[in-house]
Amino acid sequence: MRFLYGTNPVIEALRAHPGDIKRVLIERGRDGRRSAGGDKIAEAAKLLGVRVEDAPFGDLTRRTQGGVHQGVGAELNDLAYAELPDLIDAAKNAGRPAFLLLLDGVTDPQNLGALVRSAYALGADGVVLPKDRSAGMTPAASKAAAGALEHCPIARVTNLSRAVDELKEAGVWTVALAAEGDRELSEIDLTSPIALVMGSEGSGVRKLVREHCDHVARIPMAGNLGSLNVSAAGAIALYEVVRQRG
Repeated sequence: MRFLYGTNPVIEALRAHPGDIKRVLIERGRDGRRSAGGDKIAEAAKLLGVRVEDAPFGDLTRRTQGGVHQGVGAELNDLAYAELPDLIDAAKNAGRPAFLLLLDGVTDPQNLGALVRSAYALGADGVVLPKDRSAGMTPAASKAAAGALEHCPIARVTNLSRAVDELKEAGVWTVALAAEGDRELSEIDLTSPIALVMGSEGSGVRKLVREHCDHVARIPMAGNLGSLNVSAAGAIALYEVVRQRG
């Protein structure tokens, strides 16, 4: 069972798949009152036939380990992961070049959630994660995604290098992002079917995965910083695809 917290994630879960929600939890304040957001979500849940229960004061804070829950939580079925071919087919069926984001070793749930949010907001067809060496879709990741997780398809693969090869066979070009990339990202044609590959903050995209990619590109840096946070770099790279496609 999955647990969500925060106003936006719970609202988007109600919009996207209310049938998967087991119950919505609304925490009352010390004065015994619900927040305005809590009342709004409780009303929406009841209209959709989703069970609403009051949570004791402090219960959501305990369950979220101090996360900003805004007095709202929800229990729902586990996330249904997509298969990589499904993401490729979905783009083809929509009549547009595939646009995917692959994440190699992103272990911080805040970064993972932020990247899913950017991917969905900028029109990516989905996000691909390795089953190992990756943060899971935890409540913290869902909160950082601000509801995007309920709409953006997520695929998990056993071997990311093999996934890159599978994408090549399907006609999708792969671009790994690295500070030492030999070309700037803007110099690469991103209007064709494309998959961006982002790595962890500590070690970046692994050497083996990088060797399987068609290009290794960098984001130009004007200041003295060596690199950007992976979620910031991901947002810039995703936007460059959108910019080139016009």
